[in-house]
Amino acid sequence: MGREQELRTPSRGALLDRTGAGPVVPRLVLGARLRALREERRITREAAGEAIRGSRFKISRLEAGRHGFKQRDVSDLLTLYGVTDEAERATLLALAEEANAPAWWQYYTDVVPAWMQTHLGAEQAASVVRCFEVQRVPELLQTPDYARAAIRLTHAGASAQEIERRVMLRTTRQRILHRRPPAQLWAVIDEAALRRAVGGAATMRAQLRHLIEMCRHPHVTVQILPFTAGGHAAEGGPMTILRLPGGQLPDVVCLQQLTTALYPDRPAEIERYWDVMNRLVVEAESPDETPTILHRILQET
Repeated sequence: MGREQELRTPSRGALLDRTGAGPVVPRLVLGARLRALREERRITREAAGEAIRGSRFKISRLEAGRHGFKQRDVSDLLTLYGVTDEAERATLLALAEEANAPAWWQYYTDVVPAWMQTHLGAEQAASVVRCFEVQRVPELLQTPDYARAAIRLTHAGASAQEIERRVMLRTTRQRILHRRPPAQLWAVIDEAALRRAVGGAATMRAQLRHLIEMCRHPHVTVQILPFTAGGHAAEGGPMTILRLPGGQLPDVVCLQQLTTALYPDRPAEIERYWDVMNRLVVEAESPDETPTILHRILQET
């Protein structure tokens, strides 16, 4: 499902549609457009870096949407790339301004590390979320009590206030499943995550009942990878793929670890993760079987 598509400068209306995701999506849009312009003109990253008093590494970060944009840098790059159309320049410079705007999660800066911001921004704008989880129920499907117990495990020593802030952040992220239109969530969960009673039996039973309820929504698909499946395609661990609306941006792959996250962004890498995700769908039990399996695990918990 990975793809390379022509990137056109979005309209001003399109920019306004993305504001709920904070600066991340404007950064991705602008970075992708600048990369397309540079490659069309066959200008090296080194030459582009010199034009903005930087390096090729700075250009790489800008084009990947991992960095804020200075108006002067964008203006100089557009001049270097031969963009003279005033409307296009104005649109891209407006994107640069949006790329530096504060995001809704600024309220949670005490619990949102820099490496998580790309995930949050892409997630809030995503039309499709695909994920595979091994140790935990996916964060977008966690109850507050389950989330609280899971956070205590990964942030040992955190104050009660910090834990509650993290729970609030996690539940706020879940609003993408309740907006109009909602994001399409397709999750594959290893059976081990459902058998491990995070927070105790009562918390886990409530979490399982919540999963059963969420499966009733047409925009939520849950599959369970049973122990009987043996080895599986995602031996590397959990992953999330976020597809943004409009068809102009590449999918965002997030590999979250304990203290950081990786975002593979080469087309071949994205394609590889889609291949793994699609193989997991085949290896897992059918979505139609999920409620039955969850009820069985609930009875045994």
